[in-house]
Amino acid sequence: TTKILPYACVLLVVSALSAVANPFPGKKSKWQGFDAYKDGGRTIVAPNEAAEGKPWVWRARFFGHEPQFDVALLKRGYHLVYCNVGGLYGSDEAVDRWNVFYKYLREEHGFAEKAVLEGMSRGGLIIYNWGIANPEKVAVIYGDAPVMDFKSWPGPTNKGILKAYGFKNADEAKSYRGNPVDNLKPLADAGVPIIHVVGDADKVVPVSENTAVAEERYKAMGGVFKVIHKEKVGHHPHSLKDPSPLVDFVIKHTSGKSK
Repeated sequence: TTKILPYACVLLVVSALSAVANPFPGKKSKWQGFDAYKDGGRTIVAPNEAAEGKPWVWRARFFGHEPQFDVALLKRGYHLVYCNVGGLYGSDEAVDRWNVFYKYLREEHGFAEKAVLEGMSRGGLIIYNWGIANPEKVAVIYGDAPVMDFKSWPGPTNKGILKAYGFKNADEAKSYRGNPVDNLKPLADAGVPIIHVVGDADKVVPVSENTAVAEERYKAMGGVFKVIHKEKVGHHPHSLKDPSPLVDFVIKHTSGKSK
């Protein structure tokens, strides 16, 4: 027994050191100079030093594309997370998957109660549908040329939409009234501030069918909805070369709210 104890102690020490070295599960790597941990379809990027309250950004779809906003907040101590929901178009299955990840981040790692939701293009469907289902868990929404109505993109006849939502045919999809543009009230009631960046010449996700509709309805509900327009710009490039206006908006509206 005396010979086994020292070995057991060594195992405990090694295990403890491993836990300190790798605070999150998955394969460790570097992303934009920060420690990143990828575990299947989930990624967590840690700041060099976490800000008080562990604020975080939840990126939806296209992780790593035009990352300047993400990098800027990492430098301010925000964590950055991603949970793959590709092919689900913000459906209930996608929302359920995000619910599981949210619970894990809160209970196992003490992340802030309210997340900053970031969605580019089709990522708009999941950030809004999850936010609408969980308005008390949202600090700010940042949409970048976001899809807010699948009847606009990819369209009610799209096979992926029919499958993800369980529609029998396109007519059911056309009559659906559960898109983000139809269901903003929970977010407005919770006082969630929203900021969008759009290209006024976007023909893929037209502003008039998505952001403009949401902006008008949200403001009529008394909500904060700021839109940064890029003249003569299409669906790409996303984001802003200088993400300062986005970062400033997030900081302004999360101070004291994200803990």
